[in-house]
Amino acid sequence: MAATLTDPLIGHVVDGRYEVLSRIARGGMATVYLATDRRLDREVALKVMHPHLADGASGSDFVARFRREARAAARLTHPGLVGVYDQGVDGETSYLTMEYVDGPTLRRRLTTEGSLTVGEALRVTESVLDALAVAHRAHLVHRDIKPENVLVPDDGRVKVADFGLARAVTEASATATGTVLGTVAYLAPELVTQGASDARTDVYAVGILLYEMLTGRQPFTGATPIQVAYQHVNDDVPGPSDVVPWLPVELDELVQALAARDPDERPAEAGAALTMLRRTRAALDDGTLARRADVTPSEDAAETPDAAGDSDATAALTGVARERSERGRTVALPVGAVDLVDDGRDDRTEGAEPADDVRRWRRRVTAVLAVVAIGALTGIGLVWYWTSGPGAWTTVPSGLAGTTQAEAEAALDELGIGSTAVEAFDPVVAEGLVVDSDPAAGERVHRDGTVELVVSKGPDLRVVPADLVGTPVADATAALEEAGFVVPEPESAYDDTVPAGAVLSASAEPGASLPVGTEVALTVSDGPAPVTVISVVGVPLADARAQLEADGLVVAEQQDFSEQYPKGTVMAQAPAPGTEGFRGDTVTVTVSQGPPLVEVPDVVGKQFGEARQQLEQLGLVVVREDVLGGFFGTVRTQDVTPGSAIPKGSTVTLAVV
Repeated sequence: MAATLTDPLIGHVVDGRYEVLSRIARGGMATVYLATDRRLDREVALKVMHPHLADGASGSDFVARFRREARAAARLTHPGLVGVYDQGVDGETSYLTMEYVDGPTLRRRLTTEGSLTVGEALRVTESVLDALAVAHRAHLVHRDIKPENVLVPDDGRVKVADFGLARAVTEASATATGTVLGTVAYLAPELVTQGASDARTDVYAVGILLYEMLTGRQPFTGATPIQVAYQHVNDDVPGPSDVVPWLPVELDELVQALAARDPDERPAEAGAALTMLRRTRAALDDGTLARRADVTPSEDAAETPDAAGDSDATAALTGVARERSERGRTVALPVGAVDLVDDGRDDRTEGAEPADDVRRWRRRVTAVLAVVAIGALTGIGLVWYWTSGPGAWTTVPSGLAGTTQAEAEAALDELGIGSTAVEAFDPVVAEGLVVDSDPAAGERVHRDGTVELVVSKGPDLRVVPADLVGTPVADATAALEEAGFVVPEPESAYDDTVPAGAVLSASAEPGASLPVGTEVALTVSDGPAPVTVISVVGVPLADARAQLEADGLVVAEQQDFSEQYPKGTVMAQAPAPGTEGFRGDTVTVTVSQGPPLVEVPDVVGKQFGEARQQLEQLGLVVVREDVLGGFFGTVRTQDVTPGSAIPKGSTVTLAVV
């Protein structure tokens, strides 16, 4: 606990983004912290590599490999794999951010429970193999399968962590120093003797893992890591029933098949191992699946919950807890070292004293053996130099990027290096040309190894969806983003025909092929623009229509008589002048037809005074014309035919005699 409290990274913000909250665990290659991603506001597991890994001649090699392995691991997607989010370097700190899984490791469960039921052990193994199968199909090897890297939270999920880290560290270490890094209890024989690994190396570690879950102990133990490694190389893994007699032979066969010493006798990859495991489980009855080996868990486990994952806490452990914690630690072994030592066992009877002649004979034999050993060691050294040492390695040539796949393969073939190719989209490099290689130019590769060429498929072109205009902006944005485009904050504009909230236009033509990630800007309608209705009362109809339509309004008309407004002028409007509306609204104008019509009565024969009064009451103007002096005052004729309808105010001329 004191080490955690004094950790200088606690409270520190790594790379300006990850705020370190607490330390989760510390291992042989890295320390894991709980951190908050300030940019995305989420909890992450921050794995910080130990600084010494980046020191010395192999430091830059490790950083390059670490970055490459992180990129490869980030491409893996599976519920049983801890997701890799990001990797980077902050000053001298190389880090990796991963999905934070709140729950114990398998090591913690084994420390507290001793062993698992047969059914639970097979379930955990099945989950691990299922996750590894995805990685193996992508030609990725974990290389450090152990209980510390298997997470078993309370919700029943099983997740595998630390893809790529062990491989990056081990390859860098092996290149520079001829050593292999790993957890000795789970190292496959070929990894110890040759430093070589493939999918079968992971299968071997899973077999050891299953043995430990079933029996509560590891198959090989020793006072030093080299003694444990010696047993991996020289001894077959015993059947679990040697320790737990009631375990059926099917489980012995499964464990010994997964952990066979000869890689060719193991399943070729995790998928094949998974099929074998499921076949074995189907052959077991429910009673066997529910049983557990009688193993006493550590009494210290409850008092030191973090010890199994934190090497700084091992001083507080005793008994089984200390032993298991130490076995889970990463160690460095010289490649091929176990071929030069025995396992420390001595068959001589304790206390027996050889005779003098026997001693002399032994001295002579020892001298001869010394000469033979020196020669053998020299030969071994030469073999090591050309198979695993500096002579077995060469450098990936520069200049591969930008060449065709055939040219790059030919350049590698001249150096005796094999090659494979994968295709990837690239926005810059033309289709068919090499983008990158793994290992990269300038990095070292084994002469028997291969270089993976990344060949460009050209830009990743996506088709702009059709029918964006007129659709709601949310639907248009979703369609563009689903197609792989980036949609910035839309602009808006008034429009008389497109409803508010619908797309007016897009910056890309429908059906156009554009690179993924291209920005496609949308303009969204705010509906018709607002407008204030002007007054057109007293304005001739043609002028009134022109003024209103210029403001985007629709004109409707009706007619009525008016004594105030001349015929053909606007006598009224609705809405009233000054009303707030929108373009496209309708304004109804009432057009004057002039004064109202009146029917002219027949006044012939009447006295002029009476006739005039009658006509003037109707709003007509009377003009008198006397005939023969108009002496009698009688209306003789009228110039408007009786019964006719004429506008009010019209003139009627009466002839009076």
